[in-house]
Amino acid sequence: MSYSWWNTIPQHLDPTAITILGFPLRWYGLMYLAAFFFGYHLTWYFTNKYKIQPMKREQLDSVATWLIAGILIGARLGYVFFYNFGYYANHLSEIILPFSFNGGFRFTGISGMSYHGGLIVTFFMTSYAIKKQKLDYWKTINTLFLIGPLVYTFGRLGNFLNGELYGRVTESAIGMVFPNAPENPPVLRHPSQLYEMCFEGVVLFGLIYLLWRLFPKVRDHVLSLYLIGYGTARFFIEFFREPDAHIGLNAFDMSRGQMLCSAMILSGITLWAVRTFGRRHR
Repeated sequence: MSYSWWNTIPQHLDPTAITILGFPLRWYGLMYLAAFFFGYHLTWYFTNKYKIQPMKREQLDSVATWLIAGILIGARLGYVFFYNFGYYANHLSEIILPFSFNGGFRFTGISGMSYHGGLIVTFFMTSYAIKKQKLDYWKTINTLFLIGPLVYTFGRLGNFLNGELYGRVTESAIGMVFPNAPENPPVLRHPSQLYEMCFEGVVLFGLIYLLWRLFPKVRDHVLSLYLIGYGTARFFIEFFREPDAHIGLNAFDMSRGQMLCSAMILSGITLWAVRTFGRRHR
């Protein structure tokens, strides 16, 4: 079967950007660094451009430090508990060490990060930092989740460059051949990482930002919008994403990601209702 240039893009991508002293530095890790750098400066820009609240650099530095720690810790623990608890329960050292002792000592990197785990832990750690720095809680948290989708795009681009989290088999011309997929001969699969980068990242940011600019009252509900918007987009994209082989589909033929996204949507709706109802009865 002949493929177009589009279909074979993943075959020409090397997940390792550079090797230093025998240790590979992957594009995925660099995407995390780019995301943190971009998110920090965009938060500072939005806060000052739109005069959201007075904020000192030192305050933002503290919030950013806790936020980054929350992402790294939460994403790792989320993967362990949501996606592969059975394995890590018997290989505790691999939760935090970039080495595997299973079948001999070898460098593996930190393999496995969960978006939903990162979201949960980041929310609580960032909330603590905001209170500690005596910033306006809702103005700060809503600003962070306004720019969150744009920051998120770096992570999904990293997944694509890594050739991981690819989609289900398809006959569509939009499909791609992923070298890490198990089929031989290879077949086309949905580039679900790019779908997520687009709709859960760029498009979601555009929608929230548009509502944020047009309707001032929406600025108090950005977190709710984000939870509902991301959860909805990810829920439908999961139909194109290959479920984890060791998990498969769960209740009602939903993937683990769809179950977690359903909880996100419900949380967003509940938060919006509670904040709206609470204001009316103060």
